[in-house]
Amino acid sequence: MKQKLFFFIILALLLNGAPAVIGSHSASAQNYAIKTNLVWDATATLNAGFEFKLAPKWTVEIPVNVNAWMKPGDDTPKWRQLTVQPEVRYFFKEAFKGHFVGFHAHGGTFNLGGIKLPINFLGSDFNKLEKLDNRYEGWLVGAGVNYGYVIGLSPHWKLELELGIGYVYLDYDIFKYALAGKQVGSNTHHYFGPTELGVTIAYLF
Repeated sequence: MKQKLFFFIILALLLNGAPAVIGSHSASAQNYAIKTNLVWDATATLNAGFEFKLAPKWTVEIPVNVNAWMKPGDDTPKWRQLTVQPEVRYFFKEAFKGHFVGFHAHGGTFNLGGIKLPINFLGSDFNKLEKLDNRYEGWLVGAGVNYGYVIGLSPHWKLELELGIGYVYLDYDIFKYALAGKQVGSNTHHYFGPTELGVTIAYLF
């Protein structure tokens, strides 16, 4: 996690000089942002987001999350995913400042097993993922709404707090837990509940 955060900071510092070189935007224009969600970082999931201003109070954010650190062995957690969650935001004051509401969509693929997800909401119980009997491989799509608040740390650095709820449709195959295990079934699931949790560090330029 420290290495990823260090890389993010170095990238932000390098980008700080880019607008002056290009000449189309000043460093204080704050029309774009790069960011990383510390909640995803805590799960060893690589994530990065890019946000840009559409209008004085509107922005679009495109975050991508990747986790490919599936350890070998038949008795270790399996967590592999690739998800994207584009979001349109409306700020009550001005873009990148203060309170905002948003609408997000999401999609991706996953391969999960032997992990604990603390989610049990409106009939969705993921306790089966804790067991080493099966793993679940498939894809998901959905959408939701969210509320957030941006705290200014400096002219360029921001802290975002965000919570969203929504719907997810999951379609997956069920395999015996070993990576080479045979398929034993398939299923679909409709999930309603939290779909976004963000404690995000953003750099604006």
